[in-house]
Amino acid sequence: MTTHEELHATIRDMVQRGRGILAADESTPTITKRFAAVGIESNEETRRAYRQLLLSTPGIGEFISGVILFEETLAQKADDGTPLVEIARRAGIVPGIKVDKGLAALAHAPGDKVTQGLDGLAERLAGYKAQGARFAKWRAVSPIGPANPTPLGIQTNAEVLARYAAVCQEAGIVPIVEPEVLIDGDHDIAQAEAVTEAVQNEVFAALKRHRVELEAMILKPSMVVPGKAHPVKASPEEVAQRTVRILRRTVPAAVPSINFLSGGQTPEEATANLNAMNDGYPHLPWQLSFSYARALQEPPMATWKGRPENAAAAQAAFLHRARLNGLAQRGGYVAAMEKTG
Repeated sequence: MTTHEELHATIRDMVQRGRGILAADESTPTITKRFAAVGIESNEETRRAYRQLLLSTPGIGEFISGVILFEETLAQKADDGTPLVEIARRAGIVPGIKVDKGLAALAHAPGDKVTQGLDGLAERLAGYKAQGARFAKWRAVSPIGPANPTPLGIQTNAEVLARYAAVCQEAGIVPIVEPEVLIDGDHDIAQAEAVTEAVQNEVFAALKRHRVELEAMILKPSMVVPGKAHPVKASPEEVAQRTVRILRRTVPAAVPSINFLSGGQTPEEATANLNAMNDGYPHLPWQLSFSYARALQEPPMATWKGRPENAAAAQAAFLHRARLNGLAQRGGYVAAMEKTG
Protein backbone atom coordinates (compact mmCIF):
# COMPACT_ATOMS: atom_id res chain seq x y z
CA MET A 1 0.00 0.00 0.00
CA THR A 2 1.37 3.41 -0.94
CA THR A 3 1.49 6.29 1.52
CA HIS A 4 -1.39 7.94 -0.35
CA GLU A 5 -3.44 4.76 -0.08
CA GLU A 6 -2.63 4.44 3.62
CA LEU A 7 -3.84 7.96 4.33
CA HIS A 8 -7.09 7.52 2.46
CA ALA A 9 -7.79 4.11 4.01
CA THR A 10 -7.48 5.73 7.44
CA ILE A 11 -9.82 8.56 6.43
CA ARG A 12 -12.38 6.03 5.17
CA ASP A 13 -12.24 4.14 8.47
CA MET A 14 -12.54 7.29 10.59
CA VAL A 15 -15.02 9.45 8.70
CA GLN A 16 -18.33 7.63 9.02
CA ARG A 17 -21.89 8.72 9.71
CA GLY A 18 -22.96 8.51 13.33
CA ARG A 19 -19.42 8.04 14.63
CA GLY A 20 -16.78 10.32 16.10
CA ILE A 21 -13.46 10.35 17.91
CA LEU A 22 -12.72 9.75 21.58
CA ALA A 23 -9.93 11.98 22.86
CA ALA A 24 -8.27 9.88 25.58
CA ASP A 25 -4.88 11.58 25.26
CA GLU A 26 -4.82 13.57 28.49
CA SER A 27 -1.29 14.16 29.72
CA THR A 28 -0.38 12.72 33.10
CA PRO A 29 -0.87 16.07 34.92
CA THR A 30 -4.26 16.59 33.24
CA ILE A 31 -5.68 13.16 33.99
CA THR A 32 -4.27 13.36 37.51
CA LYS A 33 -6.29 16.54 38.05
CA ARG A 34 -9.46 14.96 36.62
CA PHE A 35 -8.99 11.79 38.66
CA ALA A 36 -8.47 13.82 41.84
CA ALA A 37 -11.80 15.60 41.29
CA VAL A 38 -13.64 12.26 41.66
CA GLY A 39 -11.36 10.68 44.25
CA ILE A 40 -9.19 8.45 42.05
CA GLU A 41 -5.46 8.12 42.70
CA SER A 42 -3.49 8.66 39.48
CA ASN A 43 -0.77 6.12 38.79
CA GLU A 44 0.19 4.04 35.79
CA GLU A 45 -2.12 1.20 36.81
CA THR A 46 -5.23 3.31 37.40
CA ARG A 47 -4.69 5.15 34.14
CA ARG A 48 -4.29 1.84 32.32
CA ALA A 49 -7.37 0.35 33.97
CA TYR A 50 -9.47 3.40 33.14
CA ARG A 51 -8.49 3.51 29.49
CA GLN A 52 -9.02 -0.24 29.21
CA LEU A 53 -12.52 0.30 30.62
CA LEU A 54 -13.31 2.84 27.90
CA LEU A 55 -11.91 0.85 24.98
CA SER A 56 -13.47 -2.45 26.07
CA THR A 57 -16.98 -1.02 26.49
CA PRO A 58 -19.30 -3.43 24.63
CA GLY A 59 -20.75 -1.82 21.50
CA ILE A 60 -18.65 1.34 21.68
CA GLY A 61 -17.36 0.90 18.12
CA GLU A 62 -20.84 1.68 16.82
CA PHE A 63 -20.36 5.32 17.81
CA ILE A 64 -16.56 5.78 18.06
CA SER A 65 -14.40 5.44 14.94
CA GLY A 66 -11.07 6.64 16.34
CA VAL A 67 -9.30 7.12 19.66
CA ILE A 68 -6.50 9.58 20.40
CA LEU A 69 -4.11 7.99 22.89
CA PHE A 70 -1.40 9.36 25.13
CA GLU A 71 2.07 7.89 24.55
CA GLU A 72 1.86 5.88 27.80
CA THR A 73 -1.34 4.15 26.66
CA LEU A 74 0.02 3.14 23.27
CA ALA A 75 2.30 0.59 24.93
CA GLN A 76 -0.10 -0.64 27.63
CA LYS A 77 -1.95 -3.94 27.74
CA ALA A 78 -5.32 -5.11 29.02
CA ASP A 79 -5.66 -7.43 32.00
CA ASP A 80 -5.37 -10.47 29.72
CA GLY A 81 -2.20 -9.18 28.04
CA THR A 82 -3.87 -7.89 24.87
CA PRO A 83 -2.41 -4.54 23.77
CA LEU A 84 -4.92 -1.73 24.24
CA VAL A 85 -4.43 -0.71 20.60
CA GLU A 86 -5.59 -4.20 19.63
CA ILE A 87 -8.66 -3.86 21.89
CA ALA A 88 -9.46 -0.69 19.94
CA ARG A 89 -8.93 -2.33 16.56
CA ARG A 90 -11.17 -5.27 17.46
CA ALA A 91 -13.94 -2.76 18.16
CA GLY A 92 -13.42 -1.13 14.76
CA ILE A 93 -11.73 1.90 16.33
CA VAL A 94 -8.66 3.40 14.65
CA PRO A 95 -5.82 4.07 17.13
CA GLY A 96 -4.12 7.46 17.04
CA ILE A 97 -1.55 9.34 19.11
CA LYS A 98 -1.04 12.81 20.56
CA VAL A 99 2.37 13.96 19.32
CA ASP A 100 2.81 17.55 20.50
CA LYS A 101 4.95 18.26 23.56
CA GLY A 102 2.88 20.97 25.17
CA LEU A 103 2.93 24.75 25.26
CA ALA A 104 5.64 27.36 25.80
CA ALA A 105 5.51 31.14 25.97
CA LEU A 106 5.94 32.77 22.56
CA ALA A 107 8.68 35.40 22.49
CA HIS A 108 7.55 38.93 21.56
CA ALA A 109 3.89 37.92 21.93
CA PRO A 110 2.96 38.37 25.61
CA GLY A 111 0.06 36.13 26.59
CA ASP A 112 0.38 33.84 23.56
CA LYS A 113 1.86 30.36 23.57
CA VAL A 114 3.36 28.14 20.90
CA THR A 115 3.19 24.34 20.77
CA GLN A 116 6.45 22.39 20.97
CA GLY A 117 7.43 19.00 19.58
CA LEU A 118 8.56 19.33 15.96
CA ASP A 119 12.12 18.22 16.70
CA GLY A 120 12.42 14.49 16.04
CA LEU A 121 8.75 14.22 15.03
CA ALA A 122 9.40 12.08 11.94
CA GLU A 123 11.36 9.56 13.98
CA ARG A 124 8.73 9.44 16.71
CA LEU A 125 5.98 8.94 14.15
CA ALA A 126 7.80 5.93 12.73
CA GLY A 127 7.86 4.38 16.20
CA TYR A 128 4.22 5.17 16.90
CA LYS A 129 3.21 3.72 13.54
CA ALA A 130 5.05 0.51 14.36
CA GLN A 131 3.00 0.33 17.57
CA GLY A 132 -0.25 0.61 15.62
CA ALA A 133 -1.05 4.34 15.42
CA ARG A 134 -2.62 5.43 12.13
CA PHE A 135 -3.30 9.09 12.85
CA ALA A 136 -1.89 11.83 15.05
CA LYS A 137 -3.08 14.97 16.83
CA TRP A 138 -1.40 18.31 17.49
CA ARG A 139 -3.02 21.07 19.55
CA ALA A 140 -2.34 24.78 19.24
CA VAL A 141 -4.13 27.34 21.40
CA SER A 142 -5.26 30.92 20.94
CA PRO A 143 -6.33 32.75 24.11
CA ILE A 144 -8.80 35.62 23.85
CA GLY A 145 -7.99 38.78 25.80
CA PRO A 146 -7.56 42.52 25.37
CA ALA A 147 -4.35 42.00 23.35
CA ASN A 148 -4.59 38.33 22.41
CA PRO A 149 -4.19 36.47 20.27
CA THR A 150 -1.53 38.59 18.59
CA PRO A 151 -0.96 38.38 14.82
CA LEU A 152 2.40 36.79 15.61
CA GLY A 153 0.75 34.16 17.80
CA ILE A 154 -1.81 33.29 15.14
CA GLN A 155 0.80 33.08 12.38
CA THR A 156 3.35 31.09 14.39
CA ASN A 157 0.88 28.47 15.56
CA ALA A 158 -0.56 28.08 12.06
CA GLU A 159 2.92 27.54 10.66
CA VAL A 160 3.74 24.93 13.30
CA LEU A 161 0.44 23.10 12.73
CA ALA A 162 1.11 22.97 9.00
CA ARG A 163 4.66 21.70 9.45
CA TYR A 164 3.37 18.96 11.76
CA ALA A 165 0.65 17.98 9.28
CA ALA A 166 3.11 17.75 6.40
CA VAL A 167 5.48 15.52 8.38
CA CYS A 168 2.58 13.25 9.34
CA GLN A 169 1.40 12.79 5.78
CA GLU A 170 4.90 11.95 4.59
CA ALA A 171 4.90 9.19 7.20
CA GLY A 172 1.51 7.84 6.12
CA ILE A 173 -0.13 9.18 9.29
CA VAL A 174 -3.37 11.20 9.02
CA PRO A 175 -2.98 14.50 10.90
CA ILE A 176 -5.69 15.92 13.11
CA VAL A 177 -5.12 19.68 13.05
CA GLU A 178 -6.39 21.31 16.26
CA PRO A 179 -6.37 25.14 16.38
CA GLU A 180 -8.19 25.61 19.69
CA VAL A 181 -9.65 29.00 20.56
CA LEU A 182 -9.74 28.99 24.34
CA ILE A 183 -13.03 29.46 26.19
CA ASP A 184 -11.32 31.10 29.20
CA GLY A 185 -12.33 34.71 29.75
CA ASP A 186 -15.37 36.97 29.71
CA HIS A 187 -15.39 37.72 25.97
CA ASP A 188 -18.68 37.65 24.09
CA ILE A 189 -19.56 35.32 21.26
CA ALA A 190 -18.90 37.94 18.59
CA GLN A 191 -15.28 38.24 19.70
CA ALA A 192 -14.95 34.45 19.74
CA GLU A 193 -16.28 34.36 16.19
CA ALA A 194 -13.81 37.00 14.96
CA VAL A 195 -10.83 35.23 16.54
CA THR A 196 -11.92 31.83 15.21
CA GLU A 197 -12.17 33.21 11.69
CA ALA A 198 -8.72 34.80 11.88
CA VAL A 199 -7.14 31.64 13.29
CA GLN A 200 -8.70 29.25 10.76
CA ASN A 201 -7.91 31.50 7.81
CA GLU A 202 -4.25 31.51 8.81
CA VAL A 203 -4.19 27.76 9.41
CA PHE A 204 -5.46 26.93 5.93
CA ALA A 205 -3.09 29.41 4.31
CA ALA A 206 -0.21 27.65 6.08
CA LEU A 207 -1.48 24.19 5.15
CA LYS A 208 -1.52 25.28 1.52
CA ARG A 209 2.06 26.60 1.73
CA HIS A 210 3.21 23.28 3.12
CA ARG A 211 1.34 21.28 0.46
CA VAL A 212 -0.75 19.37 2.96
CA GLU A 213 -3.34 17.21 1.21
CA LEU A 214 -6.63 18.48 2.57
CA GLU A 215 -8.49 15.28 1.66
CA ALA A 216 -6.17 13.36 4.02
CA MET A 217 -6.52 15.42 7.19
CA ILE A 218 -9.15 16.10 9.86
CA LEU A 219 -9.83 19.52 11.38
CA LYS A 220 -10.48 19.70 15.13
CA PRO A 221 -11.66 23.26 15.81
CA SER A 222 -13.48 24.99 18.61
CA MET A 223 -17.17 25.74 18.36
CA VAL A 224 -17.92 29.45 18.44
CA VAL A 225 -19.08 30.05 22.02
CA PRO A 226 -18.74 32.97 24.46
CA GLY A 227 -16.12 32.92 27.18
CA LYS A 228 -17.08 30.84 30.20
CA ALA A 229 -17.08 33.96 32.41
CA HIS A 230 -19.39 35.88 30.07
CA PRO A 231 -22.79 36.49 31.70
CA VAL A 232 -24.83 35.57 28.61
CA LYS A 233 -24.91 31.97 27.39
CA ALA A 234 -25.48 31.22 23.73
CA SER A 235 -28.27 28.92 22.57
CA PRO A 236 -27.38 25.86 20.50
CA GLU A 237 -28.97 27.57 17.50
CA GLU A 238 -26.73 30.62 17.83
CA VAL A 239 -23.62 28.49 18.36
CA ALA A 240 -24.53 26.51 15.25
CA GLN A 241 -25.25 29.57 13.13
CA ARG A 242 -22.01 31.36 14.03
CA THR A 243 -19.84 28.24 13.86
CA VAL A 244 -21.14 27.15 10.47
CA ARG A 245 -20.78 30.68 9.11
CA ILE A 246 -17.07 30.68 10.00
CA LEU A 247 -16.53 27.18 8.63
CA ARG A 248 -18.03 28.25 5.30
CA ARG A 249 -15.67 31.22 5.17
CA THR A 250 -12.48 29.41 6.15
CA VAL A 251 -12.53 25.65 5.52
CA PRO A 252 -12.15 24.28 1.97
CA ALA A 253 -14.70 21.69 0.88
CA ALA A 254 -11.87 19.19 0.32
CA VAL A 255 -11.53 18.58 4.07
CA PRO A 256 -13.50 15.37 4.72
CA SER A 257 -14.40 15.83 8.38
CA ILE A 258 -14.58 18.50 11.06
CA ASN A 259 -14.48 16.91 14.51
CA PHE A 260 -15.12 19.54 17.15
CA LEU A 261 -13.43 19.72 20.52
CA SER A 262 -15.76 20.32 23.44
CA GLY A 263 -13.55 23.00 25.00
CA GLY A 264 -14.99 23.41 28.48
CA GLN A 265 -18.63 22.78 27.57
CA THR A 266 -20.68 20.37 29.66
CA PRO A 267 -21.43 16.99 28.06
CA GLU A 268 -25.00 18.10 27.42
CA GLU A 269 -23.99 21.43 25.88
CA ALA A 270 -21.46 19.81 23.56
CA THR A 271 -24.03 17.30 22.32
CA ALA A 272 -26.80 19.88 21.87
CA ASN A 273 -24.51 22.27 19.97
CA LEU A 274 -23.28 19.55 17.62
CA ASN A 275 -26.84 18.44 16.98
CA ALA A 276 -27.95 21.99 16.18
CA MET A 277 -25.33 22.18 13.44
CA ASN A 278 -26.22 18.85 11.86
CA ASP A 279 -29.97 19.39 12.21
CA GLY A 280 -29.96 22.97 10.99
CA TYR A 281 -27.36 22.67 8.22
CA PRO A 282 -27.65 19.18 6.69
CA HIS A 283 -26.03 19.83 3.32
CA LEU A 284 -22.54 21.04 4.20
CA PRO A 285 -19.51 19.76 2.26
CA TRP A 286 -17.86 18.24 5.32
CA GLN A 287 -18.99 15.75 7.93
CA LEU A 288 -19.50 17.55 11.25
CA SER A 289 -18.66 15.26 14.16
CA PHE A 290 -17.00 15.17 17.56
CA SER A 291 -13.59 14.61 19.09
CA TYR A 292 -14.45 14.99 22.75
CA ALA A 293 -12.47 14.26 25.89
CA ARG A 294 -14.22 15.44 29.03
CA ALA A 295 -17.62 15.76 27.29
CA LEU A 296 -17.50 11.98 26.68
CA GLN A 297 -15.54 10.93 29.75
CA GLU A 298 -16.93 13.00 32.61
CA PRO A 299 -19.93 10.66 33.30
CA PRO A 300 -18.00 7.35 33.17
CA MET A 301 -15.09 8.70 35.21
CA ALA A 302 -17.41 10.00 37.92
CA THR A 303 -19.28 6.67 37.93
CA TRP A 304 -16.16 4.48 38.02
CA LYS A 305 -14.30 6.27 40.86
CA GLY A 306 -11.47 3.76 40.47
CA ARG A 307 -13.55 0.87 41.84
CA PRO A 308 -13.74 -2.39 39.86
CA GLU A 309 -17.32 -3.02 41.02
CA ASN A 310 -18.40 0.18 39.23
CA ALA A 311 -16.88 -0.77 35.87
CA ALA A 312 -20.09 -2.01 34.22
CA ALA A 313 -22.04 1.08 35.27
CA ALA A 314 -19.23 3.33 34.06
CA GLN A 315 -19.21 1.59 30.68
CA ALA A 316 -22.97 2.03 30.43
CA ALA A 317 -22.57 5.76 31.13
CA PHE A 318 -19.85 6.01 28.49
CA LEU A 319 -21.88 4.12 25.89
CA HIS A 320 -24.90 6.34 26.57
CA ARG A 321 -22.86 9.51 26.09
CA ALA A 322 -21.28 8.14 22.90
CA ARG A 323 -24.69 7.11 21.55
CA LEU A 324 -26.12 10.59 22.13
CA ASN A 325 -23.22 12.17 20.27
CA GLY A 326 -23.60 9.66 17.46
CA LEU A 327 -27.21 10.79 17.17
CA ALA A 328 -26.12 14.45 17.28
CA GLN A 329 -23.74 13.73 14.41
CA ARG A 330 -26.83 12.79 12.41
CA GLY A 331 -28.99 15.64 13.72
CA GLY A 332 -31.20 13.20 15.59
CA TYR A 333 -30.61 14.12 19.24
CA VAL A 334 -33.24 15.62 21.54
CA ALA A 335 -32.65 16.65 25.17
CA ALA A 336 -35.21 14.14 26.47
CA MET A 337 -32.79 11.37 25.49
CA GLU A 338 -30.49 12.41 28.35
CA LYS A 339 -32.80 10.62 30.79
CA THR A 340 -33.08 7.34 28.90
CA GLY A 341 -29.57 5.96 29.38
